[in-house]
Amino acid sequence: MSSDAPTSHRAYAPEKLSCALLTVSDSRTLDDDTSGALMRDLLEAAGHRIVDRAIVTDEADAIRRWVLKHIARGEVDAILVTGGTGIAPRDITVETIEPLLCKLLTGFGELFRSLSFEQIGAAAMLSRALAGTANRTAVFVLPGSAKAVKLALERLIVPELPHLIGQLRR
Repeated sequence: MSSDAPTSHRAYAPEKLSCALLTVSDSRTLDDDTSGALMRDLLEAAGHRIVDRAIVTDEADAIRRWVLKHIARGEVDAILVTGGTGIAPRDITVETIEPLLCKLLTGFGELFRSLSFEQIGAAAMLSRALAGTANRTAVFVLPGSAKAVKLALERLIVPELPHLIGQLRR
């Protein structure tokens, strides 16, 4: 493979993507969901379309149903989930979504924690940020804080999402 493989792969990258956004929370509503709103704003600013945005409680069945419904929709390129990634007993988002993924993108979590370490120090090791693919859909699971969402979208997801989807569509 030539050294310009990432550049040639980007030729397959679509400019505009369709995204579904989920916040996992027992206490948030769409009116006060700052992390979900930030995901929407950053993706729309990058030219992507939001096809759904919802909030579900920290219940495995509710999370699983919502994610599976959107994986099954052919029009959804990416699902972004925020919340429930910590280590508290009610934080079950990672355990719920990981079995739904066909391929894990382990580099995402590694890079996210590395970048988080620069901002918050050793507490970054508590993050269980996750990414993978399910069929032809990219799935990202992010911490619930707006600062973490901003970091993940600006530094990792928005710059690389079109390339990732282009590769899934090949």
